[in-house]
Amino acid sequence: MHRFRRFLKWIFVPVTLMLVPHSRSKPVSFRIPLAGIFVSVLMFLVGTAYMFSVSVRTMEYYSMKERLSLVTSQYQEMKSTMHSLKLAEAELRKLFGLKSKKDVLEAATFADTGSLDMDTLNQQIHEAMESATDIRKYIKEQKDIYLATPAGWPVAGAISSGYGHREHPMSGKPNFHSGMDISVPQGACVRATADGIVSFSGWTAGSGNTVVIEHGHGFSTAYAHNQRNLVKVGQRVKRQDAIAVSGSTGVSTGPHVHYEIWKNGRHVDPTAYLERG
Repeated sequence: MHRFRRFLKWIFVPVTLMLVPHSRSKPVSFRIPLAGIFVSVLMFLVGTAYMFSVSVRTMEYYSMKERLSLVTSQYQEMKSTMHSLKLAEAELRKLFGLKSKKDVLEAATFADTGSLDMDTLNQQIHEAMESATDIRKYIKEQKDIYLATPAGWPVAGAISSGYGHREHPMSGKPNFHSGMDISVPQGACVRATADGIVSFSGWTAGSGNTVVIEHGHGFSTAYAHNQRNLVKVGQRVKRQDAIAVSGSTGVSTGPHVHYEIWKNGRHVDPTAYLERG
């Protein structure tokens, strides 16, 4: 008990603090108990610790806010990408829901929460985009090949002379017929059998008025003995576009269309391509 009294007496011992200004003013002094100094120092330390804690929390808040903003931005970007993927998926489902390869190729147009694992989601989106891109690229390539491949009849008629060896109708001598003759009335509409660009449109001595079209992918077609041609060199045409009017020009025994198909620089039998349309 005696020691406690001595301690209380000690902590309440007044301490004189003097402030001496650098002027002619008199020094200022005041007395404060020793306990007051201890309390002031303790409050200073507590206040400093509190301010440090608040500063750290403020920095963490702004850091979390920045990360949240980044995650939100990534989420919105992924949401937009997923929407494009859904549209692409719907388009592909529509294409493959058609009955035949012809329908697929002709219909093709190329006109893409909780805790998120951003790396995994990004990888999945990347793989999905690559897959969708590969499928679209494949369909586009197949469509280009389809449009460049001759299909159907250039004119409605009957085959009067097929592809291969025969007797020439004028000389009666054996010769090789590099195309087929389709008998039609004078003035019938002759149509392109595939998309392409006209590479020749003019007169030749034996074939009369002739049109030649380059289709790409190794294909070209020729239409001869026309009464008149309707297209010019360099003109782009599509399958079923009118390119000439049938006739009997050049060396001919009557109105017909001499039709040839060339693939990779060699003539082929057109018969196999007539039913593709």
